[in-house]
Amino acid sequence: MARTTPTSPSTRSRPGLRRVIPAVLLAPVLVGVALAYFAVSGQSSGGGQQVAQGAVGGVFHPVAGNFTPDATTLAGCAGQYSCLEQAFGNLAFRQGPKRALAVFDARLARDRNVERDCHRIVHTIGSATFARFHGNIARTFAQGSSVCASGYYHGILERAFVGITTKARLAEVARSLCVSAGIRRRSFLDYQCRHGLGHGFMIQTGYDLPMALSLCHGLGTGWDEITCTSGAFMENVSTRFGFRSSWLKDDAPLYPCTRPGLLDRRSCYVRATTWMLELNGNDFAKAAGVCKSAGPRWATFCFRGYGRDAVVDSRYRDMARVRELCDLSRGYRGECYYGAARTFSDGSAVDGVRLAARFCTTVPVPDRPSCVAGYGIVVGLLQPTDASRRAACARLAAAEVAACSRAAIAEVDPSGRHSWG
Repeated sequence: MARTTPTSPSTRSRPGLRRVIPAVLLAPVLVGVALAYFAVSGQSSGGGQQVAQGAVGGVFHPVAGNFTPDATTLAGCAGQYSCLEQAFGNLAFRQGPKRALAVFDARLARDRNVERDCHRIVHTIGSATFARFHGNIARTFAQGSSVCASGYYHGILERAFVGITTKARLAEVARSLCVSAGIRRRSFLDYQCRHGLGHGFMIQTGYDLPMALSLCHGLGTGWDEITCTSGAFMENVSTRFGFRSSWLKDDAPLYPCTRPGLLDRRSCYVRATTWMLELNGNDFAKAAGVCKSAGPRWATFCFRGYGRDAVVDSRYRDMARVRELCDLSRGYRGECYYGAARTFSDGSAVDGVRLAARFCTTVPVPDRPSCVAGYGIVVGLLQPTDASRRAACARLAAAEVAACSRAAIAEVDPSGRHSWG
């Protein structure tokens, strides 16, 4: 495949607002708590969408409710995203998730619209299955799939807090959900569950980011917190339900990561490029420049997110495209490969790790340890012991087994100090 010029990656169009980002819930918080995360409130008046209200006066204003089946069918969708989401949800609700996921897998291989909207479609399959099983988290999780960046699991938690009206009750339910599902601690599914809580907190509270972060910080270990805050920041930059967050600014693409007093900057910067690319028409060269402007400490995390978005832009397939985009990050190319490998892996668990391992063999030799560490993160979540993590790394990357093993073991440290989030 011939390489294009360095500026060509910035000019390709992207599939609208359909970046691979999950979604879920939230609750009210006092002004004093909000100020523990942000020095002042941030309101954005830009953009064409209605700005979500947040938890005004302690009252929740959720941006999504329960899944409701209707008469929509796949035959009548003609490629429209919202129609496809509802139709697949209807199929899961009436015939079960196994049938819906089988039909989805078949369509994914041949329908570009299904491919582009895959994460949101499997979100809806998860939401509809949760409704079919009358809110039974464990049963709904057990019949799921990690396809399309585990959107199925995020969709369950998207609906799990519907009807909760107090912050205290929201926190109480959140602390029990991922445990009640019978999930091994700090495993791949535990990550998806707690990451989904952050999405859910945002949705249930009407995109009240300070409250979502406050709830995340009440979950338990540092690992629980950063995994949850990652979901909250992801939801903050996505626009899935006809609203946009007030914690975004059209003229400040790094906001709110730059706010004084923000305690969760790492998670924020890892998600920053999604909003940049939304604002600049998918210009990766410009996004790289903005990441560099964050300074060395935070640019590291920004370029990891840049690598994630490069994989999304490549539809999880075009490795040459990902390398082309990572080349634009220049001094941070290793961080870009790190984020890219982690994203390939997260896209479909065990199969995703194998894909990431193949990708890392194609990157420049000096950057391979960073790349291998990226999928080492997911190895850490998939394998139950340090011994099995080292063994898996040895099979996947004999030459970089140390980098893979270090990342795998660090990812599951309860402190969360070196985890992806």
